[in-house]
Amino acid sequence: MATQTQTQRRASAKKAAATRKRNASRGTASRARTTAKTTATSATTRAKAEATGLQAVALQAERALLIPVGAALIARDNVVDGVKPFTKRTSAEREINKLQRRVATNLRKFERRGTTARNKLQRDVKRNRTQVERFVRTNRRNIESQANDLVSTVASNLPS
Repeated sequence: MATQTQTQRRASAKKAAATRKRNASRGTASRARTTAKTTATSATTRAKAEATGLQAVALQAERALLIPVGAALIARDNVVDGVKPFTKRTSAEREINKLQRRVATNLRKFERRGTTARNKLQRDVKRNRTQVERFVRTNRRNIESQANDLVSTVASNLPS
């Protein structure tokens, strides 16, 4: 049996999904219809134009004009979509808060990564220092032992 909190959570999730779907379909559907109509019209026009060479040249000239116009309109749409969240005070504040949360999250992530790297470096340095100290200690003992053997050999070979 679902608790009241779970039911509320589920209802909120459904509501949010519906809002996202509604927002996504608003601009996209009309642009898709317009694009489909334009494509069909263009294809028909192109087929007719190819029948005559003069019309084909005119079509190429028209394309040379339409391409930059279309690119400018797409750029305008992108700017409008980018500015849309900042048109009202409440939506602008919400967008700014969202950006601040994202920055704070990224800073925490970078800090954790830096801490991990620092700790790893410290462990590596400590391990290497220990290995060098152990190597030096072992070699010092070996050299001292050889020196003592050499001293005793020389001392025993000296005439008394």
